[in-house]
Amino acid sequence: MLSMTALRRTFTPTPSDSLFDVPLLYAMLCLVGVGFVMVTSASMPVAERLYDNPYHIVTRHGMFLVMALVLFWLSTSVPMTWWKRFNPYLLLLGLVLLAVVLVVGREVNGSKRWLPVGPIGFQVAEAAKLFFFSYIAGYLVRKRDEVQENLKGFAKPIIVFAVYAFLILMQPDLGTVVVMFVTTVGLLFLAGAKLWQFFALMLTGVLLVVMLIIFEPYRMARVVGFLEPWEDPFGKGYQLVQSLMAYGQGGWFGQGLGNSVQKLQYLPEAHNDFIFAVVAEELGFVGVICVLLTLATLVFRALLIGQKALKSGKEYEGYLALGIGIWFAFQTVVNVGASAGMLPTKGLTLPFISYGGSSLLIMTIAAGLLQRIDFETKLSTRQATSRGGKK
Repeated sequence: MLSMTALRRTFTPTPSDSLFDVPLLYAMLCLVGVGFVMVTSASMPVAERLYDNPYHIVTRHGMFLVMALVLFWLSTSVPMTWWKRFNPYLLLLGLVLLAVVLVVGREVNGSKRWLPVGPIGFQVAEAAKLFFFSYIAGYLVRKRDEVQENLKGFAKPIIVFAVYAFLILMQPDLGTVVVMFVTTVGLLFLAGAKLWQFFALMLTGVLLVVMLIIFEPYRMARVVGFLEPWEDPFGKGYQLVQSLMAYGQGGWFGQGLGNSVQKLQYLPEAHNDFIFAVVAEELGFVGVICVLLTLATLVFRALLIGQKALKSGKEYEGYLALGIGIWFAFQTVVNVGASAGMLPTKGLTLPFISYGGSSLLIMTIAAGLLQRIDFETKLSTRQATSRGGKK
């Protein structure tokens, strides 16, 4: 009989066994699987009403999922030298896409965010996020000393961010801007920016967000509805009240898969921004904790990959992995916080779970980049070890 040690060695890959991150892959696949099941469950009532076909939305989600898996494979195959070399051009491409969508983009619910690509609409801000983070990682490598020593090096990426933010706010899409801002600030802090610069930027960012909320009536209405949803449960607070009711009905083990009541035309965007409320109602507290732990595993592995890459001298790869980790973490916090009534509604998807083709495609590419970074870091470490052994 095999001993427990032998069994652990068989089923637990060690660094010498695998050149990719197994926990990260498992976490992503679990989230994608849960997302497919929950989008199926949450979207059937609205799909039946809008398209006279309960499987319309999940069919589209399945199509995007197949495309995402192909892009995941491609992103794991492209060397990081390509991203390092072309990140300034990707930044420019992102700017062009953000400008083009304002002219020829498809308008949905008052927002011009989608660029028509055949029968589908691509949300260009999702791609712009990844391109911008790639540029910031490259900038921190090229100008690390400037970032650490003077205000000029610190201010340059903020200026680029301001241009991106202006174009995205024209759509309008404040949520994406906040995610980009937090990730940028986090990377600058990790790169060694001075504390006074860090806190000054944080304070400025908070003040600007507050101003953007105050001077835009629909954003102010969201904040008011978030603070006191029960004062106007059929008006400003309707969406949050329905979401909180879903949480309350879930209990410990939920109502059972497919048995959500709130998704039956009560909770708007049940398959998208508020899908976590449906998870809570159908799978209960236990299901919520399992999903959150899986998302935490994904984020932890991303940050760990970034840390290992930096220690191995791969600065661009390390900063990019850290940026992806911060991005995934903050977007998860905002989505879950909004549906649970802890944060104002921001219209951000839950990574790998919410319905949203553009988000799924770009986040899968980002996960593929994490695997590629881990692969190249481990490969370089092995080569260095083998050379050292020969000596």
